Parts: sequence; structure tokens; C-alpha cells
Amino acid sequence: MAGLTFAKMHGLGNDFVVIDRRSGAPAMTAALARALGDRHRGVGFDQLAVIEDDAETDLRLTFFNADGSVAGACGNATRCIAAREMAARGTGRLTLRTERGVLLAEDAGGGLTRVNMGAPLLDWREIPLAEETDTLHLPIAGDPVATGMGNPHCTFFVDDAEAVDLAAFGAAHETHPLFPERTNVQVVQVTGPDRLRMRVWERGVGITLASGSSSCAVAVAAARRGLAGRAVAIDLDGGTLRVEWREDGVWMEGPTAHVFTATLTQAFLEAL
Repeated sequence: MAGLTFAKMHGLGNDFVVIDRRSGAPAMTAALARALGDRHRGVGFDQLAVIEDDAETDLRLTFFNADGSVAGACGNATRCIAAREMAARGTGRLTLRTERGVLLAEDAGGGLTRVNMGAPLLDWREIPLAEETDTLHLPIAGDPVATGMGNPHCTFFVDDAEAVDLAAFGAAHETHPLFPERTNVQVVQVTGPDRLRMRVWERGVGITLASGSSSCAVAVAAARRGLAGRAVAIDLDGGTLRVEWREDGVWMEGPTAHVFTATLTQAFLEAL
């Protein structure tokens, strides 16, 4: 593991460590993911992404949360990696295999990258929920909506998103018994025609400045509730994403950033 190289990237402040196993890096473990995710003793990230070769697509992505658990989807990390890979290959389109399935990414121009995160999962079994429930009106105080985007989401529509104590609210609902795999939690305020203000608590991470899969889930939930059309702008703590629920899936578009590339020291790796 000597000389393990990684990249630090972010989408609207939703930050990632990216390790490319195509260059011979070792397999990721929960312990290594937790150590890297420590913002004081490691590198720090909201999610970690591992790149591998895939026989049928351009590359395969696996995601980990900061607590070492596996994340089924990570939209902003997918966009960041796709942007770098498209630039390296000199192409404007890319296919990526994730636990969510095969995703299509495109260069949207102007420094923006879009990705099709696939069709939303609306059946209670697929999200998954612990019991048969109307996913548009969960039996939880606040009347939230459940949506699956490769990971579970619980969306609360509120009058004032800024007034919610998200640290307490998110932690309390992440582990609600209706969500056997825990859930991401969003508080959302409708601020204008087809414009939403979202704050997010991610399972296994906590409060983040942005979340791609959460933004997709919120756009779907708002459309299902009749609060917005199928194309919306979502204002997060870190900036704005544009999401459109099309017939072929939920498309998300926004900026990406590659901050630096670095190498972990042998001493850090041996201390694990």
C-alpha cells in the first residue's frame, strides 16, 4: 500500500476522496475508508469513490460513506469523476457502472456535467421500507415522502428550511424504524416556481453542503406532490443543481472541481 495516490474532488462542496484501482491500488476496506474520512486525522470526505475497470462500460464506481459503510449511489461524485474521465479521454459522453446500474454522463458545456441517475424507485419494497406504506405520505410526523435513488431518501416539505435544527432532525430520522437501511433526510422549502431550497443530512455522514442523489429524490418528491414541475433548480448550502425527471430517468446537472491529487504516507497506512 506504499504510495497510495488519491484525488480530492467536490461538487458544490459535497467532497470526495477518489481512488483509482485501475493503477493497481489495493482493495478498499471499511477501516481504511473510516481513517481517510476522519477530517482531523485523515483526509476528510462526505463520500469515498473507488474506480475500477468494467468489461461492458467505461468504468465501475463503488462508494463508501465516512463511517465506512457502503453507499449505493453518489450523484455528485459520479459527475466529478465523469468530468475528469471525459476530459482525459477527449469525449463528451461516458457510461459508468454503479450499484444503481449503468449511468450515462455527458459534458453539458460551460464547465457543467450532467448524469442520468436512473428512474426513481417509488415502491416501498424497492426503497426499501420496513412495511407496506404509501411512499407519497409516510406515517411519520411532518408527512414526508420516501424515494429510492439507489439509496433511501426521506423528504420533508417545510415552510422554512433554515429554521430546522438539521443536526438533531437528521440524526433522529436517519435511523427511523421504517427505514431498515437508514435513510438520507432532506428538509425542503418551495421558494418559487420550480425552485426549491434544500438542506440535507446524509446517512453515515451527517450534514453536507450538497447531495446529488438527495437532489434527485427531492425533485421527484416535489413533482409527485404537485409542488413543482419535472425540471427544477435546487438551491443547496454549497450552490445550485438543476434536476429534470425525464422519461429515461432523473438527470442532474452542475459544476465539478478537482482540488488536488496527493499520496498517503506509509506511516498513515501502517497505523491502520
